[in-house]
Amino acid sequence: MPHSGFDLDWDATVQEIVAFIRRIVTEAEAEGVVIGLSGGVDSSLVAALSVKALGKEKVLGILLPTDFTPAQDIQDAMDLAKLFEIRTECIMITPITASFAKALKVEIDDSRVRIPLANIVSRTRMIILYHYANTHNYLVAGTGDRSEDLIGYFTKYGDGGADLLPISHLYKTQVRRLAEYLGIPSRMAFKPSSPQLYPGHKATDEIPIDYDKLDPIERMLFDEKLSPLEVAEKTQVDIKVVLDVLRRYRSSAHKRRYPPMVREW
Repeated sequence: MPHSGFDLDWDATVQEIVAFIRRIVTEAEAEGVVIGLSGGVDSSLVAALSVKALGKEKVLGILLPTDFTPAQDIQDAMDLAKLFEIRTECIMITPITASFAKALKVEIDDSRVRIPLANIVSRTRMIILYHYANTHNYLVAGTGDRSEDLIGYFTKYGDGGADLLPISHLYKTQVRRLAEYLGIPSRMAFKPSSPQLYPGHKATDEIPIDYDKLDPIERMLFDEKLSPLEVAEKTQVDIKVVLDVLRRYRSSAHKRRYPPMVREW
């Protein structure tokens, strides 16, 4: 795991994020936050930071498994909730997503519609999170990190649908280390990432290169403003991969912006 260039003052980072969460919740006159708990590092870290910011009574964790969600992921999400003593709800979403497939007259196992159906899974989760948020006057705390946001590796109006993004400025390397700093178990902090939007889904199925190499590429391209050729030389990664990262950043810009308007407010 790369450490050089990713070190932070971890205590100061926690305090900054805690203050941010408190401010956003207060300004919205909300009572707390809802988080979709997956058992992975991003949602686990956001939950831990939200408890520090608001207290365990004002954090609600929602588990949204499918029939192909690994049992260990569900157990990890439950263990995380128990560790930080937060309330949880668990809703099996397979019947909901299956009803979409039926209405759309597509087969769930049809590879041609795998990604559109995967996005329906993500957007179904968003709808349920907002149901609980609206019910309790809470905000939805998003769990996206910088590594994924920069290349558009999230579903627009799915896991990208949130009211605040507490860790979107942190690379995955930093997310994992901050999680470890806050006492999140290593099996969660360093678990291979997966949105679990279809059976066997892994992040590495879709991202151009694993995070230990992706993070330095992104940092050099977008923070240090190096050229793709310089990045390829410094990281010893094929220039085609570096250019693919840059292409994904540019083509996914619409996902990180408010929709275009005739006139800006």
